[in-house]
Amino acid sequence: MNQSDKTKLRFNKLQKRLRREMGQAIADYKMIEHGDRVMVCLSGGKDSYTMLDILLNLKHNAPIDFEVMVVNLDQKQPGFPEHVLPAYLQSIGVDYHVIEQDTYSVVTRIIPEGKTTCGLCSRMRRGALYAYAEEHGYNKIALGHHRDDIVETFFLNMFYGGQLKAMPAKLKSDNGKHIVIRPLAYSREKDIAEFSDLKAYPIIPCNLCGSQENLQRVNMKNMLSQWDKEFPGRVETIFNSLKNIKPSQLLDSQLFDFEGLTQTDKACSDVINAAPLMFRPMKASS
Repeated sequence: MNQSDKTKLRFNKLQKRLRREMGQAIADYKMIEHGDRVMVCLSGGKDSYTMLDILLNLKHNAPIDFEVMVVNLDQKQPGFPEHVLPAYLQSIGVDYHVIEQDTYSVVTRIIPEGKTTCGLCSRMRRGALYAYAEEHGYNKIALGHHRDDIVETFFLNMFYGGQLKAMPAKLKSDNGKHIVIRPLAYSREKDIAEFSDLKAYPIIPCNLCGSQENLQRVNMKNMLSQWDKEFPGRVETIFNSLKNIKPSQLLDSQLFDFEGLTQTDKACSDVINAAPLMFRPMKASS
């Protein structure tokens, strides 16, 4: 088998795996239903390109009918190549719209130089996307977060926020007007990266935060990458644990009624009290 055949075989395997994982995630969380109008948020990064590609592939063979519309937010970052995404989307025949909103100037004016801009930037970006979805009647908003993003967010919230909280595969926005879905929730970043390389997507880097190498998320990413090398399967196990939660085995009294957990069954209480006697060593007969 020559190199070209090997590359083609690898691509087919990756595509099938990503299709299977996305299809499973959509089914498990009922992300997309018949008649949905799905707004796909395309940033120009590997994740959102892959999400769009696999979602369009699934749509072609889906037993239900739903609409896909691509939206990109042009945040007016210096040097942003405005022509790249329209040219790509036109080449694959997909409907799209570019929202122009100068969030870059706002973020750089408010956030001191050297400080993390991601928090404010993401809130403003989310606000612009939500507003467009509401104005044009899109009931689902698809984001390109993957399994590694979800696990990283879990550790970020635990290490720095004191919360056991991750990034759900499907959620309702705070104002209750939008359903956000993450079709790549079951997919690994390294598979997405390899698929993106093989597809040769026209990647657009984020100049606003891409140079901030000491972000907490980068630390989490490095930690999980090291674990994945030293202990293969650990990250997958952690991800699976997020789907297998036992509230009674944690300490959150809002999730489990510990106060109401009292012994009211006298018979059961008698058994518990008698347990030490039942298991007391027997004396040897004389």
